[in-house]
Amino acid sequence: MAINLSINITDDDRRFMKMACDIASANIDSGGGPFGAVIVKDGEVIAAAGNSVTLDNDPTAHAEVNAIRRACSLTRNFKLDGCVVYSSCEPCPMCLSALYWAGVSRIYYGNTAADADRISFGNDFIYKEIVKPHLERSIPCIRIDEPAAIAAFNKWDEDKIEY
Repeated sequence: MAINLSINITDDDRRFMKMACDIASANIDSGGGPFGAVIVKDGEVIAAAGNSVTLDNDPTAHAEVNAIRRACSLTRNFKLDGCVVYSSCEPCPMCLSALYWAGVSRIYYGNTAADADRISFGNDFIYKEIVKPHLERSIPCIRIDEPAAIAAFNKWDEDKIEY
């Protein structure tokens, strides 16, 4: 079943997207990757960041993840309910997952995954890997049945902070 959203892109939406794209461009000049992200709540920017994978030697330092980390630190909350994300590019699988975990309300993006693939930032292989059986992935995922693993889950389940 397809969901049909009628989206009215506002001047503010365009302004925040331009901001994300400007961050991406400036980030290249600083030695980072060509990606930028802005997180907005109630019309106010609460965090913005560029990709710093090569600068920080951190493969998780994508623009969206960096912006999430800043926003959560500033708001002192691990949830970003009511926030809107503007990303210079369609989020990769990791960033999309992080945005879902953060609980953002909406994601706007500029470049597409196909655009990223064209400049060697393709993520299609990850989507294909996820659906493969664990042992058939290019990085095999092997379960070890360790009782301490479920014990930790059970301990957390008794007095958890839901997220």
